[in-house]
Amino acid sequence: MKAQKNYRREFLKKGIALTAGISMIGGIQASKASSGKRSENLLVIGPRTGYTPEMGTLVSMMNYMRMNLSQTIKDMSQKELDFLFDAESNTIGALLMHLGATEKFYQINTFENRQEFNEEEDKIWGAASRLGDEGREKIKGHDLDYYMNMIGQVREETLEKFKILDDEWLFSIDPIWSGPDGDVNTYWKWYHVFEHESNHIGQMRWIRARASK
Repeated sequence: MKAQKNYRREFLKKGIALTAGISMIGGIQASKASSGKRSENLLVIGPRTGYTPEMGTLVSMMNYMRMNLSQTIKDMSQKELDFLFDAESNTIGALLMHLGATEKFYQINTFENRQEFNEEEDKIWGAASRLGDEGREKIKGHDLDYYMNMIGQVREETLEKFKILDDEWLFSIDPIWSGPDGDVNTYWKWYHVFEHESNHIGQMRWIRARASK
């Protein structure tokens, strides 16, 4: 998991700045929503029923990104999901599992204050988290429903947990992750979950275009 920690550290400075911007957007949306009827359309970023204002704003962004993902991989065959562009690449199937593994990690980190997967979690998500040769070897042979069910279950757990948490939790500073580069809060961690998803959606589109040739 050392490589994963280094990977996360690369995002700290950028993530902290972006978190501040997102929080401002969420605050503006919350203010407007209080003065009139609130829309929860997928293209409206802002509070959601059942969540505190900032939590709901985060959920709205995560939902929008998941819609983009679903459209990107719609109707993909197992052959396309297992397509490997070259010996150093990842398949779309492996990238989907990687998204689930990343979200699962941030669940255990922010909900349970753990820094590593336990043995049982690592059996399910370890290869997807690490990718590389291990991911290419272990993650293949599944259809699209398999991957969507796996990452969908993780997302359901996240959304249910968010309902019992609040904005104070979201803005809380993590003393373990904070350091010389500055403070790191929980909002940044969950912002990174869907930022990370956006990054891999771009990769998936690139791979799919080549898998279909």
